[in-house]
Amino acid sequence: MKKILIVDDEQSILTLLQYNLEQSGFEVISAVDGEEAKNKALMERPDLIVLDLMLPKLDGIEVCKQLRQQKLETPILMLTAKDDEFDKVLGLELGADDYMTKPFSPRELVARVKAILRRTGNRTVSEEEKEQEEETIQVGELKIFPEHYEAYYKDELLELTPKEFELLLYLSQNKGRVLTRDQLLSAVWNYDFAGDTRIVDVHISHLRDKMEENTKKPVYIKTIRGYGYKLEEPRQG
Repeated sequence: MKKILIVDDEQSILTLLQYNLEQSGFEVISAVDGEEAKNKALMERPDLIVLDLMLPKLDGIEVCKQLRQQKLETPILMLTAKDDEFDKVLGLELGADDYMTKPFSPRELVARVKAILRRTGNRTVSEEEKEQEEETIQVGELKIFPEHYEAYYKDELLELTPKEFELLLYLSQNKGRVLTRDQLLSAVWNYDFAGDTRIVDVHISHLRDKMEENTKKPVYIKTIRGYGYKLEEPRQG
């Protein structure tokens, strides 16, 4: 049974979300402020965190930031009552995996939770078993296992958020092809953040931090000025 931590200072929302998530087969724990949320996340190690942006003691942005600083890679679905594009970008820059704006239906939230968990399901399969059971995408020293949502660089597992992985996978599936920011936004984020291509730039920057030796001179993910990005085989020598 997957464990979900829901964090909101409004008891009515906690009760509503807890009921709907438990009806969908999840174990649910809750917190009412940012400090409690951080402590429970580190102690309980939930499979996913539903985190409100506006919280007492520590706001959701700060909770997200501190959890990522402590290397907790648990997926975070951030909630806010503000339809503020800046908050969306900032939350994703600091490590949130997805974003929902209040008001929303509990059914929609449960569906989003399930989708995130499908993308981030823990699997303990060996490298050899992975290569036998699925097609591996390899670009230079980058190796991607689509069915397992895992990517390796120089045989080291990359710690990627779900959206970072999906972006890297889409780029690799279109290796050598120049893709516009709008194409990437549509393919990876669907209808979310429509028109806000800054989200793409933020995630490209995160990917480069994790897999490029020199982020100022990337050899894998190239910027095509005035157009977009492409992933290519690094040149030898």
